[in-house]
Amino acid sequence: MPGLTDKASVPKKRKKSSRDKETAVPSSKRRAVAEDEGEDVMEKLQELEEQIAESRKYYNNIATLISMLNVGESATEPDLAVAVSLCRVFCRLIAGGNLTEIPRAAESEKIIVAWLKERCHEYQKALSAILRQADPSAQITALTLSMRLINARATHISGTETQVWTTGFFKDVFQSMVEARDGQVLQSEFMEKFLTQYEDVRYYTFVQIFEYAEARRSPEVLELLISMLSACDSPPQPDHEFEGFYCKSLQKIKNLVSVNSHKKRAQEAWLAVLRNSISESQRKGLLRIMSHTIAPWFNRPELLMDFLTDSYNVGGSMSLLALSGLFYLIQEKNLDYPQFYQKLYSLLDADVLHSKHRSRFFRLMNTFLSSTHLPATLIASFIKRLSRLALNAPPTAIVAIVPWIYNLLKNHPTCTFMLHRTVRDEEWKAELEAEGMEDPFDPDELDPTLTNAIESSLWEIETLQSHYHPNVAALSRIISEQFTKQAYNLEDFLDYTYQGMLLAELGTEEKMKKTPVVEYQIPKRIFTDRLLEEDGGHDTAPGRMLRELWDFS
Repeated sequence: MPGLTDKASVPKKRKKSSRDKETAVPSSKRRAVAEDEGEDVMEKLQELEEQIAESRKYYNNIATLISMLNVGESATEPDLAVAVSLCRVFCRLIAGGNLTEIPRAAESEKIIVAWLKERCHEYQKALSAILRQADPSAQITALTLSMRLINARATHISGTETQVWTTGFFKDVFQSMVEARDGQVLQSEFMEKFLTQYEDVRYYTFVQIFEYAEARRSPEVLELLISMLSACDSPPQPDHEFEGFYCKSLQKIKNLVSVNSHKKRAQEAWLAVLRNSISESQRKGLLRIMSHTIAPWFNRPELLMDFLTDSYNVGGSMSLLALSGLFYLIQEKNLDYPQFYQKLYSLLDADVLHSKHRSRFFRLMNTFLSSTHLPATLIASFIKRLSRLALNAPPTAIVAIVPWIYNLLKNHPTCTFMLHRTVRDEEWKAELEAEGMEDPFDPDELDPTLTNAIESSLWEIETLQSHYHPNVAALSRIISEQFTKQAYNLEDFLDYTYQGMLLAELGTEEKMKKTPVVEYQIPKRIFTDRLLEEDGGHDTAPGRMLRELWDFS
């Protein structure tokens, strides 16, 4: 007899929800429905546009379009088709003079113009919100629409050619772009498509950066401002013809076709950034581009002197980076830096030979000391200081120091007395051989003209001739040979690295003439606590000191 069916075990039929009904529709049909809806929306937008262009009685369609834009508090999912439609509407109205108030117009006309201005301002606020909060593709679209609207206002509304750029909508666009959420793509688009392409956009960007950087800003914002200014790497030449304008009507403005005016605005923008709270890494980056990117924009480069002097006085790698900017001002602008060589001499320490900026420093120092009019006592101090530092320097630095010293001795023959000094007095010679002598060089003296280096000798270079690295030892011997070579090219030695030295050794095909000795006595034990009887029980057996210094428990 069959048993009773358990009603609880029988699955109940549930009603299909609206979502289930949608998923039940084939994908091809859903696509067709979506396409039909999209076509309906576009037709509606086109109809609203045409009605606005047809008659004033349809101006309320503008408010309808703004409500369809879907820009609330978040502005994360705006309707870009509506935004494009509104841009076309306002550009037509601006070109037709509908947003320009006529002085003797009727009161009703003034009311209409004021209402249109309010709607346009509302649309501009919506675009700014999209720039700040939307996704990158929507931000780029909003940027393009904003620039078109700015162009229309500057072209067709009299009296606002520069106002829309300085205090008007472009100011809002700039601030929204700088403060945009995840705005890296947007900012790159602005720099690539507008800032570096159009001279009027560049000019007014300088104005906005100056005003924006006057207040204290975060390091992230300052990094963006530095990137914008660095993108404009070369200033216009005195004979430059200004032709690349985004807004053609601005070509008649005198300041925008003046080289000095462009450089003045860039100078103000750079100074505002330099005076802000920049980080140490940003300061180093600015010093790297100072001489070839920043300084050429300045009509008064002496304004950079405080920034460079403060950086130079920091010491270390910061001082090394500030050298090129200071040298640019000294060489190109005839500016004087008091006690320049004394400060340069103080930078010669052990850290500079281990710094990643060592090659840059040697290039600059070679330029600073190239003049044959410098006193021999000054040159001798630099030679002696580097010779002393070479005793503890890495091989990659020594191979640059020795040719550099050779070139200095060749250019300043007076200093060659430091190579070899003959003692003619036999009594003094015997005393020196018996007791030796003290080096007259004073390494603690800060003034390079008072170190007595010219009275000393380069015994350090002779010591390097016994260096463990064969390349360093061979190179150091050039000081002991006749100076037949006119000069060495420092570029062949400055970029010498450990990797290059290793590859040179591994790549050699020469066989070793003698097998190197690795260990002359092989210990029987290292880590054992007790010694075996065959060791004699002495505490001096191999490994005793190691066990005392470390605990291996």
